[in-house]
Amino acid sequence: MLGEGIKEIVITGIHIASYGKDFKEEYKLIDLLEELNEIDGIERIRLGSIEPLLITEDFVSRLKKLKKICNHFHLSLQSGCDETLKRMNRRYTTSQFKKIVKILRDNFEEVMLTTDIIVGFPGETDKEFNETYEFLKEIKFYKMHVFKYSPRKGTKAALMKEQINGNLKEERSQKLIELSNRNEQEYNKQYIGKKVEVLWEEEKNGYYQGHTKNYILAYYKKESNIKEEIENKITKAVCKDIQKDHIIVQI
Repeated sequence: MLGEGIKEIVITGIHIASYGKDFKEEYKLIDLLEELNEIDGIERIRLGSIEPLLITEDFVSRLKKLKKICNHFHLSLQSGCDETLKRMNRRYTTSQFKKIVKILRDNFEEVMLTTDIIVGFPGETDKEFNETYEFLKEIKFYKMHVFKYSPRKGTKAALMKEQINGNLKEERSQKLIELSNRNEQEYNKQYIGKKVEVLWEEEKNGYYQGHTKNYILAYYKKESNIKEEIENKITKAVCKDIQKDHIIVQI
């Protein structure tokens, strides 16, 4: 992997918070991250989607010491309403989630938080959806991946009586997507004129594309007089402008 020039690794899985629980000796996710942080050649370590309850004061006190950890966390929320979370069989409450967000924002500079949200889960009333909407406005995620609930055969939710009309799911979905887009643009505007470090991942349609450490998508127009390819390299750049879902930078 390192021989191929890989600069960033992503720790991902269905339940990465449970990493190490099946080992005979005590060895947790944070132990793995500390070891990865010591490997020469790796410049970034990004955590994939994580269960919110993984984030504790003790975990973060060790995590923030790792210079290679990306200040971007994707927390699987699903709903901003406690009643809906109960029906989803989630183990956390919105109150707990707020505390988790505070821990991350208190310990990581310019941290970006992203999440997944499901709309139209069986039994979701207008009141419950509005609670979710207001909660999301308060947390102000950088991005939200919004999904419309669809029944899966063999699940308890598929057998619930109060299934939500498809048109209502679409309406709620669009409302949250609009909120997510506004949040993203507001965050990106704050970077105009600021220096960022970008890992350039690919060249497409005359632009290099890559991400900052806190997961802002950056574009750089390929110039004919450029001396060397920058793909798979991390460079410093200055944000000059923003577009719908990315920033435009100059190296």
